[in-house]
Amino acid sequence: MTSLLAEFARQFFLLLAQMAPWLLLGFLLAGILHVWVPSRLYVPKLSGRSFKSVLLATLFGIPLPICSCGTMPTAVALRREGAGKGACVGFLISTPATGADSILATWSLLGLPFALLRPVAAFLTALFGGALANFLTRGEPEETPGNAQETLSGAKGAHASLREKLRETLRYGFVEMVGNIGKWLFVGLLLGALVATAVPDGFFAGLRSSPLLCMLLVLALTMPMYTCATGSIPLALALIEKGLTPGAALVLLMAGPATSVASMLVVGKAFGKRTLAAYLLSIAGGAFLFGFLVDSLWMEEFLAALPLGGCAAHGHGGTDWTNVAAAVLLSALALNALLPRRAGKKSCGCGKCGCGENGSKEVAVRYRVEGMSCGHCKACVEKAVAALPGVESAVADVAGKSLSVVGNVDEKALKEAVEKAGFGFGGKS
Repeated sequence: MTSLLAEFARQFFLLLAQMAPWLLLGFLLAGILHVWVPSRLYVPKLSGRSFKSVLLATLFGIPLPICSCGTMPTAVALRREGAGKGACVGFLISTPATGADSILATWSLLGLPFALLRPVAAFLTALFGGALANFLTRGEPEETPGNAQETLSGAKGAHASLREKLRETLRYGFVEMVGNIGKWLFVGLLLGALVATAVPDGFFAGLRSSPLLCMLLVLALTMPMYTCATGSIPLALALIEKGLTPGAALVLLMAGPATSVASMLVVGKAFGKRTLAAYLLSIAGGAFLFGFLVDSLWMEEFLAALPLGGCAAHGHGGTDWTNVAAAVLLSALALNALLPRRAGKKSCGCGKCGCGENGSKEVAVRYRVEGMSCGHCKACVEKAVAALPGVESAVADVAGKSLSVVGNVDEKALKEAVEKAGFGFGGKS
């Protein structure tokens, strides 16, 4: 038992060290995209049922490192601002399946062919899904555009200083984004290390003679579950090492992050059954098609391109001090992002009354909010509510499904803001 635990710990650290430098670079890119690309530049271009709107939404979604649950409220908000259903479907498919961080991490663990094909496959699948959604929903009424807001970009206003923007870039990339996917990343690493340690070599080798069956099994297992785009990478590597075909691994990488039971329910409720059908058919079809192409045409090339021939997953490859330092830094950032934080106004300084700067007592009113599942959801709710007149502070609690608001705010306006952000408002709790 002791030797198995030691091997498990070694496999876990090898996977973490291999991914860490690329993940840190990806998180920095995430902060840059978040702060320096304002949504007002692209939201007006996503309206209507044109193929151009689908293309633009898909292109924009490819590099964004937002998880599946985070794309849902964003897509709902885009729809309510006037984006077409096809554009929203293209965004929903392309965004969670890839991201700046996951593309780099894919390269580090699975090699260049996987890193190149993964975003290309997501891009083409998203285009088809958006076009199919436009076709199936023709004749349905378009959404009336609302007041555009910074849905995806948390950038400071135009008058923010360079120092504030740089601080927000680092905060979003290395605190909020690490908090968003950190849990799922480490779950993926744990699963990958567990498979590498416990599953015998060649366990899935028999399925390589039936690649279609292999892909169907993976597709059936992954579509209902949520799998982080980055956290699925070490799991895919470990399964390949145990005999899973590269095409089936690509199915896991494409369908897992793009779908889940929760995302299916949200898409069906917010966009309608026809849009849901286009969403699911395109993801399943795209994943199966590209997985089939890999296994039929390029299986040996994909296997040969695994870094160190795939040996890193078995511990045959080493790690240098930069990988170790990056792994330690990433672990520290993950712990920091998961620490609970309290929000509120500054004290008057007396240390006794607990008041705000204006001397008034802070009394938080708690409301129930449904649909939050990650740090991105939390930030969307807080930002939408904080913009309301009279709100002094707004703190969302994902685990408690609640929102604590300080200030004098109209509950009707609060409900409208929460629902416009893509979440359910349950009143005072």
